[in-house]
Amino acid sequence: MTTICTRYDAHGEADTLRDLLRRTKAVLLDFDGPVCDLFGGACTAYIADEVKERAQREWGRLDPRVRDCADSHGVLRRLAERRPDGPAGARLDWADAIVTRHEYTAVRQAAATPGADELVLALARLEKALLIASNNSEGPVREYLERRYLLGHFTAVCGRDPNEPGLMKPHPDVVRRALSKIDGIHPSRTLLIGDQLTDLAAARAEGVPFLGFTRDEGTAAEMRRLGARSVVGSFEPVVGALSTPQPC
Repeated sequence: MTTICTRYDAHGEADTLRDLLRRTKAVLLDFDGPVCDLFGGACTAYIADEVKERAQREWGRLDPRVRDCADSHGVLRRLAERRPDGPAGARLDWADAIVTRHEYTAVRQAAATPGADELVLALARLEKALLIASNNSEGPVREYLERRYLLGHFTAVCGRDPNEPGLMKPHPDVVRRALSKIDGIHPSRTLLIGDQLTDLAAARAEGVPFLGFTRDEGTAAEMRRLGARSVVGSFEPVVGALSTPQPC
C-alpha cells in the first residue's frame, strides 16, 4: 500500500485545513476507519457467507451477484438490489441482524484509530456538534463510544437502516438523518470525515464539505478529484489545526 505525504504545508493545505475547521459548526464522523479499526483489517467474507446461507434458505437460488459477494456490507447491499418480489423478499432485518451480531463481537476488541480520541476531545472543547454517520449498526457504535468514554460528546449516532440496507452510503440517507439532528446548522457549515469514496459521494449529495482520511495514494487522489476539501493521512494535522488560535 502506498501512502500520502502528511506534511501539508508542502501541498499548500495547512491554511485550507484551518479555514475549513474554523467554518465548521458540526462534524459528522464515519465510524469504521476514522474512529476505530473495526475488524482489524480482516476480510469479512465469513460474515457474508453466513448471510448468504440464510438467504438461500429464505429465497432458494441466489442471484450470482449475491452469491459471489465476499464482503459483509456488500452482501447486504446486493441483497437489497436483488431480493425477489413478494413477501419473502420484502424483509431484510434477518440479514442485518447477522451482520450486527458480528459487529458487536468485533467492536469489543476493536483498536482505536490513532489520534481519533484526541480529535473528538479537541472538537468537543471547541463546542463543535459531533455526530456519527456510519454504515455500521448503531448499537455496536454506541457500545464502542461508551467504552472509550466518548459517547457523551456526541449529539447523535446514526447507523444503517436495519430494514433497508440499500440506503447505506453512497446513498445519502444516513447523512441526511444526521443533519436532521442539528437543525439550524446549514450543511455548508458541517463537515463529514470519511475514509471511503462512498462517504464522499454521500456528503456531496447533501452539500456537506468532505475531509478525506486515508493513507492510500490512489484513494486520496480520487477524493481530491471529486471535490474533497482536504485529505489527511493522520489526525495529527487536524488536531494541530484545531489547536491554532482562531482570529477574532
